[in-house]
Amino acid sequence: MKECHKVTKGDVVAIDGKTIKGSYDKSKRKGLIHMVSAFSAANQVVLGQVKTSEKYNEITAIPELLKLLNISGCLVTMDAMGCQKKDSK
Repeated sequence: MKECHKVTKGDVVAIDGKTIKGSYDKSKRKGLIHMVSAFSAANQVVLGQVKTSEKYNEITAIPELLKLLNISGCLVTMDAMGCQKKDSK
């Protein structure tokens, strides 16, 4: 995404975690896939994603995702999960 999209100062970048529907594999007994994404509101594209092992790992995945992105000067939004200071488990 770095090559085809530039974020500019003041752009809104939304950070959110989602569980991918239908990602549970019964035959292999593999759990659901959880992803944390950074979405550019101005251009309606996902700038980056980090896969987490479980939904509650979103707290630790957010800083990891932010390190991958060059979004200084942007307005970053996230839900209440992103406002936690540490993993609750």
